[in-house]
Amino acid sequence: MPIYMDRHDIPAEITAEHVALMHQEDLKVQHLYGCKGMTYWCDTERHTAFCLIEAPDREAIESMHNHAHGEIPHDIIEVDPNLVESFLGRIEDPKKDENQELNIIEDPPFRVIMVLESSDYLHRLDTHQLSMFTQKFHRSVAKSVKHFEGSIVRENDKSYLISFKSVTNAVLCALKIQDSFKYSYPKLERDNQRLKIGLCTGSPVTAKDGLFSESIILATQMCELIEGQIIISPCVKTSYENENRNAVIDHELIRTLTPKEVLFINRLVQFCEHNWNKSNFNIITLSKELGHSKSQLYRKIKKLAGKSPITFIREYRLHKALELIHSQQGNISEIAFESGFNSLAYFSKSFYEMFGILPSKYAQMHQV
Repeated sequence: MPIYMDRHDIPAEITAEHVALMHQEDLKVQHLYGCKGMTYWCDTERHTAFCLIEAPDREAIESMHNHAHGEIPHDIIEVDPNLVESFLGRIEDPKKDENQELNIIEDPPFRVIMVLESSDYLHRLDTHQLSMFTQKFHRSVAKSVKHFEGSIVRENDKSYLISFKSVTNAVLCALKIQDSFKYSYPKLERDNQRLKIGLCTGSPVTAKDGLFSESIILATQMCELIEGQIIISPCVKTSYENENRNAVIDHELIRTLTPKEVLFINRLVQFCEHNWNKSNFNIITLSKELGHSKSQLYRKIKKLAGKSPITFIREYRLHKALELIHSQQGNISEIAFESGFNSLAYFSKSFYEMFGILPSKYAQMHQV
């Protein structure tokens, strides 16, 4: 039977004890709807509660909650229990104190999400044998994450997804990894390496499907699009300064996005995702959609990504083309035109300049 997590937005006057009582009411009637309440998380600071439930479907969860106490969830997503445990540390109720009649669990599921990418886009798609220096770097990452009490949710040779309870620990871990990166590789090999770390905060269930999906998407966009080695969201900056008595983030080492920049990135990516393969996708259509003049658009994208809008659009298309070639979604000519390029020669030239390999050669390497 599938497992779901739901989110309840609760009034400010609701306490952790109230949530514990509602959980008990759920357990009393769950059998009527074929459900099994596994555990819950309560975050009174952010006025949210989250339930982990084994159930036949979402409708059964809504009916159970409605019968038990009338509090219908605002969002419900299907989850992998292994991922829940990796992100949040548990999938069942913590042990109740012997002297405690009611098991009150005030355990906020709010987390800092770190996305770490340790190579360029081309090499993240391909699997290569790890050099001794890369192995050394990965050992240092694992050691730093453990030291700063993070939890590695997912990893491969080129990237990590990591969860932290503490904003301070997440920021310090990022700085430690950044420092280790410099000393893991000799200079000649270091020039061919790339480190990007994106940090943002979030809750496990939002309107989007997927556990912590909004946070993961934003942290990934930070790594993919924004210039800098460590990039953090405005919420990470605020929480870090609050936890450390207004300590100031070192902007030489860490880049902090503003709320307006985050909004701009979301709109930029959303439009690019829907239009990257259209031949008329250009600066004019992009500036019109985002409500900026061409000069304003140039300044914004140049400041964030370190490149002009023309270069940004071209590279966005080339990343998509690389994915299509890698997954063998057509021949080179078809992919070039599907990616919005009107000239096969220009596509091949641009692809080579960006990835250091001709698209035809790359396709040959990935033929089954």
